[in-house]
Amino acid sequence: MSDNSEKKTLAPHFLIIAVIVVVIIAVLLWPSKETPAPAVEETQPVDTQPVVEEPDTFIPAPAPEPVEIEPVEEVAPLPEPVEPEPLDVSDEGLEKALSDISDSEDVNRLIVNEGLIQRFVVTVTNVANDQMAPAQQVPLAAPEQSFRIYRQADKEWIDAASYKRYTPYVAMLESFDNEALVTLFDKYKDEIQAKYDEIGDPGQPFSSVMVDAIDQLLDTPEVPVPVEVYSDSVAYKFADPKLENLSAPQKQLLRTGPDNMRRVKAKLRELKSLLVDNGY
Repeated sequence: MSDNSEKKTLAPHFLIIAVIVVVIIAVLLWPSKETPAPAVEETQPVDTQPVVEEPDTFIPAPAPEPVEIEPVEEVAPLPEPVEPEPLDVSDEGLEKALSDISDSEDVNRLIVNEGLIQRFVVTVTNVANDQMAPAQQVPLAAPEQSFRIYRQADKEWIDAASYKRYTPYVAMLESFDNEALVTLFDKYKDEIQAKYDEIGDPGQPFSSVMVDAIDQLLDTPEVPVPVEVYSDSVAYKFADPKLENLSAPQKQLLRTGPDNMRRVKAKLRELKSLLVDNGY
């Protein structure tokens, strides 16, 4: 027990003793009235000392047993926040990002490594608007083989060899992991949106434009082969008016051939499903 605690405990006892002493002194010394006192025999004075009652013996409370405090385990400091590396929006950075999610060696050969984001935005925007992007804005290199036809029964038909020139592009598209493509789009979506705001409708999210473009291609009808065409001295056109009245992107997809078109549509359906699931 500390000195302060002991003093606080003894204080009431000291107060009681002091009061008793003061009362005794007052009784002995208080002056009385002067009246004659009767004669008495002289006796030896008796020493009458005031009796002071001894206070009760104070027994201090036992000291509390010491409490052992378990040592607190040291908490490991939080790691310092790591600043993310700035996004590489260069053509080289984008080309590498695409190569990293594909096992096709044709990525670097078939994708134009110049203004990739702008080419992508222009092409998708045009497809969504039922148009074909200018050749100089398409993000893919042109096929090495030319369009071929053959004549039979005084009619012109698309040669199956013309379809094969698009097969490497379709194989490259299939080589991209779908989720990785959506993740890559999400990574660059701010840059893509900024580019679309420059050339399209600033109030519209580009993701909705991309879904519209996918729907445009998915609506392309499948037709039996061979497909009849004719030349108007400028370009070949579909002999069937229903096919010729399709949008330019749909007619281009038809020119890839029935097998390639089915593979492209399958990939687009998967991508659209992922985009919708991710809230685009």
